[in-house]
Amino acid sequence: QVRERLKQQVAEMKEKFPGFRPGLAILQVGNRDDSNLYINMKLKAAAEIGISANHIKLPNTATEAEVLKCIASLNGDPAVHGFIVQLPLDSDKPINTEKITNAVAPEKDVDGLSSINAGKLSRGDLGDCFIPCTPKGCMELIRQTGVQVAGKRAVVVGRSKIVGAPMHDLLLWNHATVTTCHSKTSTLAEEVAKADILVVAAGKAEMVKGEWIKPGAVVIDCGINHVPDSTKASGKRVVGDVAYSTAKEKASYITPVPGGVGPMTVAMLMQSTVESAQRFLEKFQPGKWNIQYNQLTLKMPVPSDIEVSRSCIPKPIDQVAKEIGLLPDEVELYGQTKAKVQLSALRRLQDQPDGKYVVVTGITPTPLGEGKSTTTIGLVQALGAHLHQNVFACVRQPSQGPTFGIKGGAAGGGYSQVIPMEEFNLHLTGDIHAITAANNLVAAAVDARIFHELTQTDQALYNRLVPSVNGVRKFSDIQIRRLQKLGINKTDPEALTKEEMNVFVRLDIDPATITWQRVLDTNDRFLRRITIGQSPTEKGFSRTAQFDITVASEIMAVLALADGLEDMRTRLGRMMVASSKRGEPVTADDLGVTGALAVLMKDAVKPNLMQTLEGTPVFVHAGPFANIAHGNSSVLADKIALKLVGKDGFVVTEAGFGADIGMEKFFNIKCRYSGLRPHVVVLVATVRALKMHGGGPAVSAGVPLPKEYTEENLQILAKGCSNLSKQIQNARLFGVPVVVAVNAFKTDTKAELALVVQLAKEAGAFDAVECTHWAEGGKGAVALAQAVQRASQAPSNFRFLYNVELPVTDKIRLIAQQIYGASDIELLPEAQEKVALYTKQGFGNLPICMAKTHLSLSHDPEQKGAPTGFILPIRDVRASVGAGFLYPLVGTMSTMPGLPTRPCFFDIDLDPVSGEVNGLF
Repeated sequence: QVRERLKQQVAEMKEKFPGFRPGLAILQVGNRDDSNLYINMKLKAAAEIGISANHIKLPNTATEAEVLKCIASLNGDPAVHGFIVQLPLDSDKPINTEKITNAVAPEKDVDGLSSINAGKLSRGDLGDCFIPCTPKGCMELIRQTGVQVAGKRAVVVGRSKIVGAPMHDLLLWNHATVTTCHSKTSTLAEEVAKADILVVAAGKAEMVKGEWIKPGAVVIDCGINHVPDSTKASGKRVVGDVAYSTAKEKASYITPVPGGVGPMTVAMLMQSTVESAQRFLEKFQPGKWNIQYNQLTLKMPVPSDIEVSRSCIPKPIDQVAKEIGLLPDEVELYGQTKAKVQLSALRRLQDQPDGKYVVVTGITPTPLGEGKSTTTIGLVQALGAHLHQNVFACVRQPSQGPTFGIKGGAAGGGYSQVIPMEEFNLHLTGDIHAITAANNLVAAAVDARIFHELTQTDQALYNRLVPSVNGVRKFSDIQIRRLQKLGINKTDPEALTKEEMNVFVRLDIDPATITWQRVLDTNDRFLRRITIGQSPTEKGFSRTAQFDITVASEIMAVLALADGLEDMRTRLGRMMVASSKRGEPVTADDLGVTGALAVLMKDAVKPNLMQTLEGTPVFVHAGPFANIAHGNSSVLADKIALKLVGKDGFVVTEAGFGADIGMEKFFNIKCRYSGLRPHVVVLVATVRALKMHGGGPAVSAGVPLPKEYTEENLQILAKGCSNLSKQIQNARLFGVPVVVAVNAFKTDTKAELALVVQLAKEAGAFDAVECTHWAEGGKGAVALAQAVQRASQAPSNFRFLYNVELPVTDKIRLIAQQIYGASDIELLPEAQEKVALYTKQGFGNLPICMAKTHLSLSHDPEQKGAPTGFILPIRDVRASVGAGFLYPLVGTMSTMPGLPTRPCFFDIDLDPVSGEVNGLF
């Protein structure tokens, strides 16, 4: 009856919450036959009822620490509602059983063995605890007799923690008068004779005699004992603690052994699991986070970003992780406010539906920036803290170069920030440092290989590359791959011919073709062009080289586009560092460095978890340049976030620079590789930038704005909206609805803001909304969030701008004409040569990543608005084969910024007492 009732309840749960199933975990240590039998009974019952049961079996060599670690993981798993540890623990190692049972989370302790549940039962808190399954089954059997417990005299024989003691408490709080007897009770027969209800759990065969029992008593026999019986094939039979044959003559009801209390114990385990699942559903809607939001105390005027950041105490990051459904073993803490998330979370959630995918981009900006990051954070705070949606922000990690140079931080601003901002903007978890180390290892390998090939014979090179160890040579795995690439299908190092040995040991790198540069995460203009190899030990083999800033490294782009460890390793291996003198590509795999790079990057590949001022979760991961790379945060962060938010949630990510650069690359490169399809584009615009596009004077950091920007001027604003119109058109080319976010500044007038909203809608935006999130946090972006919700429900017909199979020149032309407004392109001689070379080398079908100025739709930063009819000059074309794109260079640009006259670091210091960072941002 119990099982049928539970089966119906589970069916109703599934109907009400599709995809939901009560979950039971059974943890076993060792391999006892009796434990295996009991567990199989439980698994069978769970399957019959519809409970998802998981049997975790640890070997008998498991230590206490290993058992506790497993328990911690199950405690944190939201799919596990009931959790039992099968006793006894069959381990060769000393394990404290009480410590183990108490480690089970009380809300999942369906065996009721933890001290917390036992304490609640002893206090009578029956509605707020789990009762051990055997006493619970006994009570159910007593209820089935129809005998009223209240007022009756009950006797419990046995005082174990599993049956006797909780049975006493259960009867007591059901208003019986209870006596507990045990092996030391001298008047046991007399006490038993008084019982209207008798529960025996002494563990001694037929200890209670039939003649002791009060006529008409209800007798519950919990004993399982084996006694000799020559008539049985096994030579023994099972009996209870009560002499059944004589007791049944006096009792009104009595449980048989076997077949009485045992099956009820299993049924009660199932019932407790279903009850736990029901409690979970009452507290947590499946797919709906139970998240604590921070209340902002807004001040006017808005204080500095660092003051705002410190005005809010961040939640412990492990709390954030738990709130969004991550398991404890999926989270690696880096202090109290940041953590890395294991890629195992994505594997666990792979069958979950994705949420809505939103990309934030902008119009062509001023050098001051128009607040894309601030809008991204404001939007997620509005969706989460104010509209109570599951929502994740996925943003790039900033480089320390600009942080200490001219830009300052990149955590958003005002009351829409990622916190703590000093953690966000400085080392974070060391990902950029890992990229620096990996990149420079490749650079060192390139020059070292050239040096060794120039100074050694084929045989000397071979002896060092494949050394004899104890008289035996052996190729490494990466060397086998190189042999296969060369068409040499041999694995015996002694079998190579002289010709094969020559092509194997000599990469024959042409120094003039080296594209791999050293990197540093510091703005240092004097490293833009250097000479290396000047030490006498390099024997005159010097060459001209340069340093780039770390975020310009192809390894950063690889990190951002990889969808797992294996994919990252593959991409690292195919990174092209130069060409040989025969015109063939030389890769990191050829250098033999792929495995070492993967090791250096093994932690960097895990997304970093932080939070906003209002307590919504943020992934901070990867930070590729938005010109020579694609300027978007990582695919992995987006994929994990989309699974965590669930089908009704939102993931908001940001694309660098304007829509013509970051958004175009987001669609044509990132979405092409990730397979993800966006639902909404949020296009950030400001009155200030639109006035600049309408003919307003130039603006720059640290200089007061001209009056054209501080006084109402609808004429130049309307003219400048040509840029807004073009960027809306660009977004719609990809078939995605566009919501314009007008980021309001205090100098903007109501008429100016209304005009931008009007013209945006006329240009084809799904909606256009004024936003005040910088000053008001999520509250100031609620209208934007509601517009995004509506747009996410609108029809979307996402499509790429071009087919990658098109010739390289045609793909470049399509971007120039369709996105920038050019009439045509012009490939300069060096660019023509590179296109021919890369096509010959097999890279012609890669996507295109245009490297041009972000300050204009054209190649000329002075051309504002929406210029047309220009010829776009392509100076050069380079390849990021590992990341997976070709990047044409439009005009000149530096990949190593310099420091200004007065860098940001003038104001930065450390409080020697508190250790706080002062003067940052």
